[in-house]
Amino acid sequence: MRHRKLNIAEICPSTKVLGPGNRFVIWVQGCCFDCYNCVSPEWTYMEDKMLISTEDLSQEILKARGIEGITISGGEPMLQAEALHELVRTVRYQKQLSVICYTGFTLEQLKEAGDPKIDAFLSQVDVIIDGPYVDRLNDNKGWRGSSNQQAHFLSGIYKDFAEEFINRKRDIEIHLFHNYYLMVGIKPKEIAKELII
Repeated sequence: MRHRKLNIAEICPSTKVLGPGNRFVIWVQGCCFDCYNCVSPEWTYMEDKMLISTEDLSQEILKARGIEGITISGGEPMLQAEALHELVRTVRYQKQLSVICYTGFTLEQLKEAGDPKIDAFLSQVDVIIDGPYVDRLNDNKGWRGSSNQQAHFLSGIYKDFAEEFINRKRDIEIHLFHNYYLMVGIKPKEIAKELII
């Protein structure tokens, strides 16, 4: 079987700051939005960054210990919806993990688009946090970047965490790798610019 490839900007195999529990995070490369003061502008370019097959990435996720779910961000995940659907379906065939996805599109826009690839991916998502990042609406709260963004509980699995998605205190983690560091989390307003990768 031939597996699709994902264009990945970055991966973090374990974090506790992008949704409930310990999560494996995938940031896809490429975005169709141009949000002012984007936290990761280098991940918006439509260029090949790290191409990895859905099979290989699914194996990385399945090897990660102690995670309860996957968080997908970017970039813009809906531009790679077909491959993401294949990835999540492959993982869930072997292990039931929750899925949280950030997108600059609103859920209404995604539903109105009537794209079967996006619809298939959404059928695998438990929580979608939708809407573009609006810097002036960054209220420094929750697991979303700005107050216009909403958390939609598509499966109901995290409905008890609804308040956390909107009002929790933000935390960040700094992960050190061999020759670089990665800041993970929703950017607090007051964080120094030089910490943003």
